[in-house]
Amino acid sequence: MSIERKFQVAAYVLFIAVIFAAPVFGDEFWLNRISKYLVYGMLGVAIALTWGYAGILNLGQGLFFGLGAYMLAMSLKLSSLTSLQQGSDKPVPDFMLWNAEPGAPTELCCINKGSFLWLPFQSQSVGLVLGIVLPVVIAGALGMLVFRKRISGVFVSIITLALVLLVRLVMVDAQPVTNGFNGLTDLGWLTIGGIEFDPYSRATYYLCAACLSLTLIGARLIVETRAGMILQAIRDDHVRARYLGFDVSLYQVFFFVISAGIAGVAGMLYVVVAEFASPTFMDLSFSVTMVVWAAVGGRSSLLGACVGAILINMIEAEVSETEALVEAWKAIIGLIFVLVVLFMPRGLGGVAHDVLRWFVRRRKPGKAFPALPQQSEAL
Repeated sequence: MSIERKFQVAAYVLFIAVIFAAPVFGDEFWLNRISKYLVYGMLGVAIALTWGYAGILNLGQGLFFGLGAYMLAMSLKLSSLTSLQQGSDKPVPDFMLWNAEPGAPTELCCINKGSFLWLPFQSQSVGLVLGIVLPVVIAGALGMLVFRKRISGVFVSIITLALVLLVRLVMVDAQPVTNGFNGLTDLGWLTIGGIEFDPYSRATYYLCAACLSLTLIGARLIVETRAGMILQAIRDDHVRARYLGFDVSLYQVFFFVISAGIAGVAGMLYVVVAEFASPTFMDLSFSVTMVVWAAVGGRSSLLGACVGAILINMIEAEVSETEALVEAWKAIIGLIFVLVVLFMPRGLGGVAHDVLRWFVRRRKPGKAFPALPQQSEAL
């Protein structure tokens, strides 16, 4: 095993060890906040996978995050006390009663024209399954449509951007079914195998930490497979890859779908931690913010993008809660992004690789160390 490889493995092991040891140093409120940051870290990995490795700048990642969030939130809403106390044998969301027409039956099947869509979500298992399946299916269909037509570059970004805005409008306009701008609040707790995941408990934190760790390791293993190597070749020169006989669109769709699945899982975890789902998850600003996280951490580094997402959100929280900076915290975050783009174009992951290269050269002055390509993996 090369020195570079040893350092990469050590970085992953150290990061995972730190996030699992974190509960020792904080209270329940702090754990809940860090859990959200870990969810954002999963989104950073998802963006790095498509942007850094596939060369696909997806400005609609909030769509898959939001769909995953809403699927589980619908199940948790039906398991809440407010839904179970509406004068019906089966749970009915309270907002449906508020929006119901006079004389409408207080039954989930027919309280309004779209309420029947909630019937399968009386089981939390359905919400968990659909939270992954729906983003994956939509990403697969979109990917087949876009990449089979050989659409690339900025046009993919425009299409994904338009789609997430369209779905957001639909979610807001479907007030009787989705509660519109208000989203889904007052949710019950996720229960798996008899274990209730209180948003402020260590069990919930470890659930988020385990999902992030598995995401990092799984994504790393995938990009090191033959498919991952081919994808990077496609990113660098898709015309040459197609000329060599590779099905370019198939590889692009595959990784696009994996990224959507990760975002869907992240959306579900966020609902468990934050106890709400909102159309703001599908705002353009949120999807663009994910890209900023990956750029700061290093879009070509899975671990770098993850760390970048966590650090940016930690800094944002601290700055926004500082009285002297409460009016300027957005400008500060924007300045950080500009400085990183100007002076660290490969992000934190690129800096880490440069430091590693310097260290190896110091130890072995006569041994050359391979330079990092513009978009290759650092960590």
